[in-house]
Amino acid sequence: MTDIKGMFHQFFVSEDNRDLLRFLWWKDGDPNNKVVDYRMKVHLFGAVSSPGCANFGLKRAADDGEEEFGQQSANFIRNDFYVDDGLKSVATVKEAIDLIQASKSLCASAGLKLHKILSNKKEVLESVPADERITGVKDLDLHVDPLPLERVLGVTWCVESDTFQFRIELRDRPVTRRGILSTVSSIYDPNGYVAPVTLKGKQILQQMCRDKLGWDNPIPESLRPQWEKWRLECVHLEQLKIQRSFKPENFVSIMDAELHHFSDASKEGYGQCSYLRLVNNWKRSLLLRHGKSKGDPTEACDHPKTGIGCSNHVCKNK
Repeated sequence: MTDIKGMFHQFFVSEDNRDLLRFLWWKDGDPNNKVVDYRMKVHLFGAVSSPGCANFGLKRAADDGEEEFGQQSANFIRNDFYVDDGLKSVATVKEAIDLIQASKSLCASAGLKLHKILSNKKEVLESVPADERITGVKDLDLHVDPLPLERVLGVTWCVESDTFQFRIELRDRPVTRRGILSTVSSIYDPNGYVAPVTLKGKQILQQMCRDKLGWDNPIPESLRPQWEKWRLECVHLEQLKIQRSFKPENFVSIMDAELHHFSDASKEGYGQCSYLRLVNNWKRSLLLRHGKSKGDPTEACDHPKTGIGCSNHVCKNK
């Protein structure tokens, strides 16, 4: 994982467009001086145009530097950045070190600086100067200290165990439709790892909507026990660990990968489940499951012959 330092400020605004970024400020930053009219010469944080312009410049830097610094680093810059945050997995430590060095050089050629570098492999971190590592790792003794918890695009990543985890901080909010919506939405889970859990909270909210309760109406007594039980049980999500890498270390080289998608729906909601099938060069296969849901969660079973799961209520092989 890496970040581009001050990304928006690294790209100039064309001179004929700078009047669109005018602002008033005291001369020389002194409040006792006269207020004068300034124009931003670079893109600023908060402007709707900044992410698009900066991403265009970043991809242009990849195109310009591809011949000198290699296709792998150019593709990383082109395809694996979310605004200024870069995320990439490679097969070996050497590949990671080479990619970091080439990407740093490519960015530097365009006046950009890669920093806040983090890896789940300490050998990779040792190849990076301490001042270019992410803050929580700069002062660590990599031979002794464990790697910390970090956030990756809002998701908690335990770098030492290379797992995704959840930090649950349910604040005391009014037990109203508004408060329940705020509590349920506070569990950030873009990949749907804990969809069967958050689903129950959403169903309670759904019932309040069906009952046409206002935003600040208290929860009905018939739903209160379900809500309190769900809220108490949510703290156990902190014990859950999701392996970041689907591929086990001893699985050798992947020769083929298949995605199998299944979905189902009811009046209570709908669900979707995906299976990743990996085949290595020994013709051994591995089946991994990932799902999302909105509505009643249904348990899944594995067919003894096919190894593909299905909803219990339609399974003929239970």
